[in-house]
Amino acid sequence: MDAGWAELCQRIGKQLGKDVEPRGTSPLAGGCIHNASRLETSAGTFFVKRNTAHCLEQFEAEAESLRAMAATGTIRVPRPILAAEAGGGANLVLEYIEFGSGGGDAARRMGRELAQLHAVPQESFGWTRDNFIGPTPQPNPPVDDWPSFFRDHRLGWQFELLAKQGVQFRRAEALLERLDRFFEDEPPQPSLLHGDLWGGNAGYAADGTPVVFDPAAYRGHDEADLAMTELFGGFPAAFYEGYHAVRPKRAGYHRRRELYNLYHILNHALLFGGGYAAQAESMIDRLARG
Repeated sequence: MDAGWAELCQRIGKQLGKDVEPRGTSPLAGGCIHNASRLETSAGTFFVKRNTAHCLEQFEAEAESLRAMAATGTIRVPRPILAAEAGGGANLVLEYIEFGSGGGDAARRMGRELAQLHAVPQESFGWTRDNFIGPTPQPNPPVDDWPSFFRDHRLGWQFELLAKQGVQFRRAEALLERLDRFFEDEPPQPSLLHGDLWGGNAGYAADGTPVVFDPAAYRGHDEADLAMTELFGGFPAAFYEGYHAVRPKRAGYHRRRELYNLYHILNHALLFGGGYAAQAESMIDRLARG
């Protein structure tokens, strides 16, 4: 065990107000951006993300997202303990949750609790700070109008980042100019969103309790979270039954679903290249015509 773990345990101890001695670490699989480890200490077990020092801002933003979601008392998230530099790098220390499997009832409960999160009244769209979607900066200025927020700080922002890489889309401006038509059914109200809710960021504790993690939270249209659950799959029919029992599906959702998922496909094009730019181009063409 390197000296960095001992330093981190000192910081955890200061945060918790008790002595924390390291007893062992083991690597965990699953992270594609940060290194993840299980940290055993005299004060219990912790989940730790580690990366270079420049990632501290990402970890601080994630901790803030988790605290905000936990404060709603709806769906469970790992409790953040500490985001700090130690051992020459950045660290995010979270409650360690032992995961198990969940059946239909657990999936239905996850959908219901996500809907309850979305039902908690919020102020303007945006967030208290900018944060990150993966490693990509995500601007979150407070805005009263959702179409303007999504146009300027989600799709428009991604178009700007991709243009700097030499990737441009024929009908991007046409889509942005006509964005208001996707919201003619009813004006969206702000909800607290997880912000990055694909199947890899949701699971079930050993007792079956639904848990979501790795958020990129902000206040947005609830359908943006719901749409992403459909982007890569992983959520069964029971999940949607639970969700819509609390928040019924609205007219026009099927049109907005692709609009919201375009944001994530653009971000994948920015991060990974490959066929994501072509997929985005096809989505933009359909949305601009529809």
